[in-house]
Amino acid sequence: MLNEKKQRIDAEKRIPSPKAKELFHDIRRKQEIGKNDLLVSSGLTVSTLTRVLEELVGIGIISESGLGASTGGRRPILYQVKADYGYAFGLDISRVISRLVLLDLAGNKLDSTEWRMTEETTPVCFMQQVTVQVEEWMDKHRISFEQVIGMGVGAVGPLNREAGVIEEPEWFAAPGWNHVPAVQMLEDRLGFPVILDNGANTALIAESWANRTKNFRHMLYVHAGTGLRLGMMTDNKLIHGAVDMEGSFGQMIIQADGLPYRTAQGNYGALDTYASVYAIEREVNSRLRLGRSSVLHQMLRPGEPAKFPDIMKALKAMDSMVTEIVTQAATYFGIGLANLLNILNPEKVILGGPLMTDSNLFFYTATQTAIRKTYHYPKYQVIFSKGSYGEEAIAIGAAQLMLSQLTV
Repeated sequence: MLNEKKQRIDAEKRIPSPKAKELFHDIRRKQEIGKNDLLVSSGLTVSTLTRVLEELVGIGIISESGLGASTGGRRPILYQVKADYGYAFGLDISRVISRLVLLDLAGNKLDSTEWRMTEETTPVCFMQQVTVQVEEWMDKHRISFEQVIGMGVGAVGPLNREAGVIEEPEWFAAPGWNHVPAVQMLEDRLGFPVILDNGANTALIAESWANRTKNFRHMLYVHAGTGLRLGMMTDNKLIHGAVDMEGSFGQMIIQADGLPYRTAQGNYGALDTYASVYAIEREVNSRLRLGRSSVLHQMLRPGEPAKFPDIMKALKAMDSMVTEIVTQAATYFGIGLANLLNILNPEKVILGGPLMTDSNLFFYTATQTAIRKTYHYPKYQVIFSKGSYGEEAIAIGAAQLMLSQLTV
C-alpha cells in the first residue's frame, strides 16, 4: 500500500506563512495575475509582497510567467500557479455510479474513471478499487508521493464531516454502507490526507470554481437523481447546518396529505416522493400495470419493470405517457425549487443529476415553474444552469476541496 512507502504530508503545512496562503489563494483563482494587481488586492507593502512572492516561488508552488502590459511604467511581473507542484484526487461516492478524478494544482483534469455500484460493491471492495486506481494513475502520470496533496470525497449523506464517517445513507445496492469510516479507510490504504463532505457541497465547490470570475455571492446546487440533494454557498463559503442537510430538500413537504415516503423515516407528501428517479419509475410502472399504452411495452420483457434508462429512451421517442409523467414530476420539482428561491434568494442555481442531464424537458419545465412561482419575479432574476462539469461535478469539487486545504 502507499502508506507503507511514505509518511503522510498534511496539506496545510505545505505553505507555512498565513500571508503566503492568502496570496496563493488570490493567485490560484486567476490563470495569471500581475504583481501590481496583487499589490492592490492584498493590501501588502511592496517589500512584504515581494518577500512573500519570493517565498512562494522558493517553495515551487508558483512561478513567474512573464511580463504584463505596461500602464505607463515598468512592465509588471506575472505570476501563475505551478500546475505540476501537486495533485489531488476527487472521489464521488454515490448510489448508482461513483467516480474518481485526478486534478493538478491549477485545477486541470488529468484523468477520470467511474464504477457502477452493484450488489457486490461493499465499502471494503470499493475502497480497494479506489486504491488500485490511485496507484495506477500515480505510475501513469509519474506522480511522486510527495506531490500528492490528498483526496477529497463527496459522498451521499447523511454523514459526519468531522469524524469522516458516512452515517446511514439509503438505497445502496450493496450491504454495509451504514456507519462507514470512509476517511480512515482511505487514509489507511493511501497514506495521504483525505477530507469528506457531502456530494452536493463538493459539486457546488466545482461550479463555484467554474464561475470564480463572475463574483456570484449566493449560489445553490441541487442534484436530482435517486434522491434530491442540496448544497448552499454564500460569499464563496459553504453553508453547513447543525447536522448534514444534504437530503433535507427532498423532505420538503409539498402535499401534507400526500403519498407516504418510501421508508418509514420520511415525511408524507415529501418532494422526493413526487420528483425523483424513484418517483418517475413508480408512476411509469403503475400505469404500465394498468395497461396504459406506451412504447415501453415493446422495449421490455413481459412483467419486467421499467428502469430509468428505459424511461429516458421512451421520452426521447416522445412517448405520451412518459412525457406526461416526467412533466408532472418536473412541475413538482419546480414548486419545491420556488420555495427555495423565495426563502434563500440565490443569484445562481445549478441543477445537476440524471434528471437534469438526461432530460431537457425536466430542466425546462422545472425552471419555468420555479420562475412563475417566485415571489419577487420579474424584479428578482435568478440564473439557472446545468453547470460546467455535468456528472463529474461531485468528484471534481471533491478534488478542489482538497486543494483548498493548502490555504486553510
